[in-house]
Order: sequence, then C-alpha cells, then structure tokens
Amino acid sequence: MGRQMTEMLKGTLEGIILAILAVRPAYGYEITARLREEGFTEIAEGTIYALLLRIEQRGLVDVERVPSEKGPPRKVFSLNSQGREALEEFWGTWSFLAGRIAQLHDDAAPGREPRDTAGHTAGQEEGA
Repeated sequence: MGRQMTEMLKGTLEGIILAILAVRPAYGYEITARLREEGFTEIAEGTIYALLLRIEQRGLVDVERVPSEKGPPRKVFSLNSQGREALEEFWGTWSFLAGRIAQLHDDAAPGREPRDTAGHTAGQEEGA
C-alpha cells in the first residue's frame, strides 16, 4: 500500500468500520476479512483492533461476548444509535469531500476550464 493511501485511510477507516457494522454485527476478524474482500488487503489486523477499542470507548458500539469454539469468547460489535449518528456524520463529510475533490480533479483535466464552487465556468452567469 502506498504511503498516500495509508495517510488517506487514517482519517476514513473508522467510518469504514462503522459502515461495515451498520450492515450487521461482527467481531474483529470478520471486519478484517470484510475489509480484505473490499480490497483493503494491507491493513494490519492490529490496526482494526485498535480502532474497535477506540470506537467502543467512544460509545459508538454495543459489545456482546459470544462463546467461541476455539479460544476465548469473541467480542461482537454492533452499531448503536450514537454509532449511527457518527456514521451519518461521516457520510456527510465524505460526500462533501468527495464532491470537492472530484471538482478539483475535473478542473485539473487538460483543456478543462476551471469552475467556481457553484459549478460555473469563468464568464458563465448563474442561471445560464
């Protein structure tokens, strides 16, 4: 994983985990496996467990200990109402940032005339 990808994930991985838990409750290994299925193959399992601990301490999830056939009981995390609010806030922030970045990307394309925040090109009047 490139350094830029690692840096970008630092700010979004918590939201990604909340999104996974919004689908259904899961324990740490399941979350790691799901992330790998989604292409996040180089995220260390320890990173996921550290984030789960932080999410738990912030009160964004409920935790249930479920007996395991192998080893100690598993901690199954489920999103609670505070977690759902945090996830909604994450998606709102994500949508804003993704929109602005896409606009910057489009504006930087060769031969493309820059646009203002309302999507107007230079000299284009509103409503035109």
